[in-house]
Amino acid sequence: MLKANYYKHTLQFKRPGGTSRGVLHTKDTWYIFLRDGQQWGVGECGLLRGLSIDDRPDYEDKLQWTCENIHLGAIALYNALTQFPSIQIGVETAFRSFEAQHAFNLFPSEFTQRSAAIPINGLVWMGDAAFMQQQIREKLNAGFDCIKMKIGAIDFATELDLLRSLRKEFSASEIALRVDANGAFGPSEALEKLKRLSDMDIHSIEQPIQQGQWEEMAQLCEATPVPIALDEELIGIFASEEKKALLQTIRPQYIILKPSFVGGFKGSDSWIEIAEHLDIGWWITSALESNVGLNAISQFTFTKNSKLPQGLGTGSLFTNNIESPLEVRNGSLYYETNKKWDIALLTGMETKVRNDR
Repeated sequence: MLKANYYKHTLQFKRPGGTSRGVLHTKDTWYIFLRDGQQWGVGECGLLRGLSIDDRPDYEDKLQWTCENIHLGAIALYNALTQFPSIQIGVETAFRSFEAQHAFNLFPSEFTQRSAAIPINGLVWMGDAAFMQQQIREKLNAGFDCIKMKIGAIDFATELDLLRSLRKEFSASEIALRVDANGAFGPSEALEKLKRLSDMDIHSIEQPIQQGQWEEMAQLCEATPVPIALDEELIGIFASEEKKALLQTIRPQYIILKPSFVGGFKGSDSWIEIAEHLDIGWWITSALESNVGLNAISQFTFTKNSKLPQGLGTGSLFTNNIESPLEVRNGSLYYETNKKWDIALLTGMETKVRNDR
């Protein structure tokens, strides 16, 4: 008989992650375990405090309800969890894991067969100029040809100087530069800042102004000299008609899909279908999940055949991540042949939960 439990795991950052909303030291995540006899599966619910739409006081109550009603099956549970997208992907992943020949081979492909890799961007966290310069150099030395820099927390002139120094050394054909403002610009100043950024041949800017300002964002996307990618703007938009209305109104150059924020694989597929119909580009990023969630998102991403670098390089950020075959090398994410999953740690968590409850 199919049973389910959930377990909370607090990920510890190796070094603080700076964003325009503050500095991250830890990140809570939850695993849903399914078991029937010796058969088991696991999925990650990747909630991000202060940003996920399902960051609510009743979050663990909903996890408990999900486990108590696991007999309803993946489709019925998914449909009942519309307001909890991070639990939706946990359910999707757990059932795929349970039904797979190997619990972590969720979307078999050349990626999981270890014969292909996924190009990704190298992420540069916010900090003082010296720290950001150090990170940029580390990413270049690691073979990245697409750098994503978070901006908006320090002086804009300093951020421009960092980008300018990088662009003097590497042309746009050598290194693609993405910036992520996380909504840090005011609507009245955004276009002028975008014009200044355009001097550095920026590939794209994520969420220049706060989400929810559709008309202001639409005006920016029409006038911008730097392609704009919507990120936070997609959070909390679940109905197909509202997704269409958002993209038809704003007409961004790109959208960025975090499956844990937009309803997992099914929700991401819905956004991709609408975006492609409107000739809007897209790529997929993780949302600071552990390697369990990152594995599921990466395997799903590979099946989408995007030619753009993806945002999947977050697995090495934590001191207590789940050991896995995922490895970043030469600016790409690989599924390595000589590395294994720490199944004992995961099943140990699940056993502890069963004994405690």
